[in-house]
Amino acid sequence: MDIKHVVVLMLENRSFDCMLGMLYPQSDEFDGLAGTESNVWHRTDGTQQEISVWRDPDLNATALCIPDPDPGERFTDIQMQIHGIAATGGTGGPTMGGFVDNYMRQPAAAPAADPYAVMHYFTPDQVPVISQLARAFGVSDRWHASAPCQTWPNRFFVHTGTANGFVNNAPPQFPYTMETIFNRLESAGRSWRIYFHDIPQSVTLSRLWASTLTNFRFFADHFATDAAAGTLPSYSFIEPRYFADQSSNTLPNDEHPPHNVAYGEALIASVYNALRSGPAWKNTLLVITYDEHGGCYDHVAPPPATPPGGDTPDGFGFDYFGVRVPAVIVSPYVKAGSILRPSGLTPFDHTSILATLRKLFGLQALTARDAAAPDLLDVLTPEPGNDGPPAIVAPAIPPSPATVAKAVTKPPNDLQVSLATAGMQLPTAGAKIGAHIQRLASVPSAVPSHATVGDASAAVAAHMRAFLGRP
Repeated sequence: MDIKHVVVLMLENRSFDCMLGMLYPQSDEFDGLAGTESNVWHRTDGTQQEISVWRDPDLNATALCIPDPDPGERFTDIQMQIHGIAATGGTGGPTMGGFVDNYMRQPAAAPAADPYAVMHYFTPDQVPVISQLARAFGVSDRWHASAPCQTWPNRFFVHTGTANGFVNNAPPQFPYTMETIFNRLESAGRSWRIYFHDIPQSVTLSRLWASTLTNFRFFADHFATDAAAGTLPSYSFIEPRYFADQSSNTLPNDEHPPHNVAYGEALIASVYNALRSGPAWKNTLLVITYDEHGGCYDHVAPPPATPPGGDTPDGFGFDYFGVRVPAVIVSPYVKAGSILRPSGLTPFDHTSILATLRKLFGLQALTARDAAAPDLLDVLTPEPGNDGPPAIVAPAIPPSPATVAKAVTKPPNDLQVSLATAGMQLPTAGAKIGAHIQRLASVPSAVPSHATVGDASAAVAAHMRAFLGRP
């Protein structure tokens, strides 16, 4: 096995059942949906209704944005989704029975919440890119989010092996000084790079600030070019576009509900096509996954997990995983049609990426969690025997200016608010980083009050220009 380049694309807030539950028929070999799974909706008036999983047969913008409005994804929301405790009064283990109850208890929004929305799943023909790659290479039905938490904690796990004890995006806890896998790679003489669209969530990690100009690159400007030139680093981490932007007439491609998943499909295709046509394809491992389930239904209960260690300021021990998320493993070292599972009882999670990098490049573990994580090398073939399709064609649906204009007038979602907050904490190019970190530690983090996505997007762009030293 001769893997020299690991590439990770992490999208947003979709469960395994939502995206890939119907990839194959449910069986002992594939733990997908049977089509009969359900939750009971306990209405506030005391009545009940069974809500089953379902699909929208239409392939239009409305169907591709389900669920709308956005489900709850804070720690307390996820506890109800997994355990159903608040809805049923029970104290037992995970039932995966509280998704509908939690969704219908979210603050009122427009459009009004439909109890079926979080039980929705896509069929392979509706998400053809990720489905084709899963079939052409491999999919894991044993990959969980690292914690039953929001985006930031789970993204911290993939970079640092810990969430530093925090379970939600907010309140902000700058500076985030955890040691990262990027620092370990650098110390071992290995290269790394973060490719991003508007602002990378990983930029919140202060130990990366000294490497800004070398290692943070705009995806559109550099990824395909670097892949074609054979100059991708040992480890590439790709972050999607989180904001709509009127100046470039673009919509988010992160797949965060209710963002249209077709734009995420196009991003997946562009990443694969760049790698597949590049000179380093035979030595590349691509992992496509999602940070957390985002409130979308999944039927598999999270198993126990090894706590990473350290403080737990929010009172959670990180002793069990989050909900399952999609994970597609793409490489010439993956047999077509593979369903990839670890050999032991511990499932794959985001720290399996750290374990894989550690094993490939001779690194030390960051925490007890990634030390216990199964790596991906054990499920790969010894020799590169699967080139896969020469290219993947994604449905082309360029957004109209009117659609983008409408999107930028909406209020920012929780993730967008947290990213706008992150932008405000960044040092400007040339600033003394140590002094900046000390200042962040001495005062509470300011939180912006942007009324619209457009305002937040413009502010983030300005902060990133100052951070990168661009006009």
